[in-house]
Amino acid sequence: MAYSQALSGLSAASSDLDVIGNNISNANTVGYKQSGAQFAALYATAMHTSMNNGPGIGTSVSKITEKFTQGTISETGQTLDMAINGNGFFQTANAAGAKSYTRNGQFSLDAGGKIVNAQGLNLMGYAADAKGVLNTSAPVPLSIPSGSIPPSMSTKVNSEANLNASSKPPAEKPFNASNTATYNNATTAQIFDSLGNAHTLNMYYVKEPATNGQPSSWNVYGSMDGAPVGYSAGSAPKTIAQLSFDQSGKVVGNGLSNITLSMPKGATASQPIKLDLSKTTQFGSDFAATSVTSDGCSAGSLSSFSIDNSGKLMGTYSNGQSATLGQVSLASFANEGGLVNLGNNVFAESASSGQPQVGVAGTGALGNLKSGATEASNVDLTSSLVDLITAQRYYQANAQTIKTQQSVDQTLMNL
Repeated sequence: MAYSQALSGLSAASSDLDVIGNNISNANTVGYKQSGAQFAALYATAMHTSMNNGPGIGTSVSKITEKFTQGTISETGQTLDMAINGNGFFQTANAAGAKSYTRNGQFSLDAGGKIVNAQGLNLMGYAADAKGVLNTSAPVPLSIPSGSIPPSMSTKVNSEANLNASSKPPAEKPFNASNTATYNNATTAQIFDSLGNAHTLNMYYVKEPATNGQPSSWNVYGSMDGAPVGYSAGSAPKTIAQLSFDQSGKVVGNGLSNITLSMPKGATASQPIKLDLSKTTQFGSDFAATSVTSDGCSAGSLSSFSIDNSGKLMGTYSNGQSATLGQVSLASFANEGGLVNLGNNVFAESASSGQPQVGVAGTGALGNLKSGATEASNVDLTSSLVDLITAQRYYQANAQTIKTQQSVDQTLMNL
């Protein structure tokens, strides 16, 4: 009997040494989770058929389990390196769509722009449409688009400026954009047509004299790329806006004006622009253009991208615009210990683990993401080396049991 007990002990100790050795060998494997062997006693009789407690017949390895404790997060500086700080797994899929899960956040781009790991598995997440709106109905393979974003036509111009209340009306009339003596001040805004071509919109402020006891007002004229706005060259100039101010120096009315720009051939011919001058002031200080902004942009190519703590991928383009490219999804399980280890730091769901609960980082029970970093193995080398020595002694003790039984057998044979 002692032989079978010792042999089972040797086998169990050998398995334990294998598990500990595997842990030590993966001490530097990114995202690796330490394993542990669980043992169970073996008995020759079942509980319901025997009333007496007999000696056991050995031991066996009942299960190899992973310990999903947090590993140390280390900076790498690579944008597509990601670490999960807290609960959750990256969701990956192969070409056939079979899902798997991992804590190894080392990803890169393949030739087609898809985000993949070292085994070529696609990182899953939520895709964004052309307007940057995420589709959270179901995770799909994430990719970084290499194409340009289309241009956007300008539709509004916002101007913030202070007009000096002490200014005098220009000495010369009528207004002429090429004659600075016919206007007091000017501001400039850049706008874009439907093809993304940039144009310069100038706004000229002309103070009008007070009449009939009414406070003075300001006429605003415009030109685009040197051509008058709202009238033809050589004809009487027409204003694009008129401003008057109350005693506190604020604009009377809403300060809004609608103008239409004539664009070059090839672009949309008539381009409406909403001019917002509501934040213009008239104080007793020098003229100052605080801010002159417009919407719209030219076409742009992707220059860089980043990933925030929620896993959202943000692209920055050469035209200064930014757009949402997608968002990394994470998965959690009711019983992480029930996951099936497929090797390569990849796990699969099972009946014991339960179905994955998919969401985005920082929501529910899911941890946060850190881009430019990886999670180190959670193997504690010091304790693993101690476990290695202990397992070795278990092995030696079982081997000694065989030697002892051999001595007993030899004694019996010599009687």
